[in-house]
Amino acid sequence: MPRFYCDLVLTPGATLRLPDQVHRHVQVLRLSPGDEIRLFNGQGGEYAAEVVSVGNKASEVLIGEHLLLERESLLQVGLAQGISSGDRMDYTLQKAVELGVAYIQPLMTRRSIVKLPADRWAKKHEHWRQVVIAACEQCGRNTIPEVREAQPYLSWIHQHKTDADAPGLILMPGSQQRLQDLPRHQQACLLAGPEGGLTEEEHQEALARGWQTLTLGPRVLRTETAALAALAALQTLWGDF
Repeated sequence: MPRFYCDLVLTPGATLRLPDQVHRHVQVLRLSPGDEIRLFNGQGGEYAAEVVSVGNKASEVLIGEHLLLERESLLQVGLAQGISSGDRMDYTLQKAVELGVAYIQPLMTRRSIVKLPADRWAKKHEHWRQVVIAACEQCGRNTIPEVREAQPYLSWIHQHKTDADAPGLILMPGSQQRLQDLPRHQQACLLAGPEGGLTEEEHQEALARGWQTLTLGPRVLRTETAALAALAALQTLWGDF
């Protein structure tokens, strides 16, 4: 059943004009009056809805019951991702949402290829947020993971706190520590570099602040693979896989 994010107050029994973006999805899917869809607004659960009308410029639905459905993982894992270029970053965000990530922190690292003037970061952030919303629509999540504003790596690593109950795990080729060697946790933060990885200085800054290194085997994984492989492994060992 089609699911759409609708950033509006949703009231059972009310007729609602869909936002333009959702209306376009309705048109693309060739939905007709009487078809059923689901709506969610990120405030918990989702709503059954029935298409009432589909016009050239607008669509309306009748909102049905509020369904107390949540598909969130009990494992709260954040992803601090060195910003990669083009579709790589979009792919990482999309799949991280499917794998249950709690939040995403984009980081401007020494080797990040993407370099934008300050006034363009807001547009990039909104694009990433729309990628995350679309992934939630597809995978069934009713809570939108936060996409935090991009920060310079060194500024962020100096501020981020790690502790024994919520460890910071830095993906580092050549490390000897495996996930299965770690005790189980309910919270953690993964740190992954961009294309080319993190520099030695960046690694050392993390280690000096209590981050633990983590290996994903003897092979060097691409930036769009590493974090996703680690998230999947964490969900298998500590989460709901």
